Amino acid sequence: MSAERKQALANRSVKISCIVPVYNEEVNAAQFLPALADMLRSLTDRFEIIVVDDGSRDNTVAAVRALSKTENIKLLGFSRNFGKEVALTAGLEHCTGDVAILLDADFQHPLATLPDFLARWGEGYDMAYGVRRNRDTESRIKRNLAHLFYRLMTKITRIDMPENAGDFRLLDRRVIDALNSIPERTRFMKGLYAWVGFKKIAVPFDVQIRKAGKSGWGFLKLLELALTGITSFSDIPLRVWGFAGFVISLISLVYAIYIVTITLLYGADLPGFPSIIVAVMFLGGMQLLSVGILGEYIARIFTEVKQRPKYIVACKEGFEG
Repeated sequence: MSAERKQALANRSVKISCIVPVYNEEVNAAQFLPALADMLRSLTDRFEIIVVDDGSRDNTVAAVRALSKTENIKLLGFSRNFGKEVALTAGLEHCTGDVAILLDADFQHPLATLPDFLARWGEGYDMAYGVRRNRDTESRIKRNLAHLFYRLMTKITRIDMPENAGDFRLLDRRVIDALNSIPERTRFMKGLYAWVGFKKIAVPFDVQIRKAGKSGWGFLKLLELALTGITSFSDIPLRVWGFAGFVISLISLVYAIYIVTITLLYGADLPGFPSIIVAVMFLGGMQLLSVGILGEYIARIFTEVKQRPKYIVACKEGFEG
């Protein structure tokens, strides 16, 4: 297979699908997409650029349409904002290439890394994923939280999700088909990349400076994404609180035996109003916390059983034929 892939690269016959999710990237898209097209022309004679507009409120769609007249650009426009995970899913479901490359339109994913991705694919790897060399541009709090999240995911799940690896990666057609076969609607793509398996390799890169605008990934969105990842790939939180309930029940039993023993020996009960209040508040807090965790899982089930489509396409251009 490696020989066939190398031959396809040498003959410039490999078809590359670049999937670019955008949200309010009017300025970046106008500069990034031509640069991406130029890079792809240097690598192959067959390529497509699929831009997935995630309900932008600016003129991103108009900017993409203007470029599609001269570049091989296809446009999928959502009816509203469905999230980046869903935008990547839509791009994968519509791409036709031998490989797909996922990257952002803000220039933070360097185009110079694309030849490295293809070289690793030619060596027989089904997935080449970009790994940040450092996170020096982020705050210390964000770096520490990211490190904690990846360590937690490694401990409580059965998937190997490499640290500092994002959506910037190349996927072979076999990986694309595997991802497209997964029906779940609440999607955590970083976990799904790891879950499908296949032969993979890391490709280090330096994150570039964002050309224009600012990222829409605030703390709350990142927290929501982390919760989605944990609840999608692990039932450990449920088991932890089951174990905590057992321990608390055991402590309560031991304390009850202690109270009875003291009463029988000394003939007087203990004045325990403060301890009762503390115990009630502690147990009440534990119950609310455990119900909240259980609610997260039930909410995921509720989303799945409704069987709503993952996204709704408002405009689809360039896919004819």
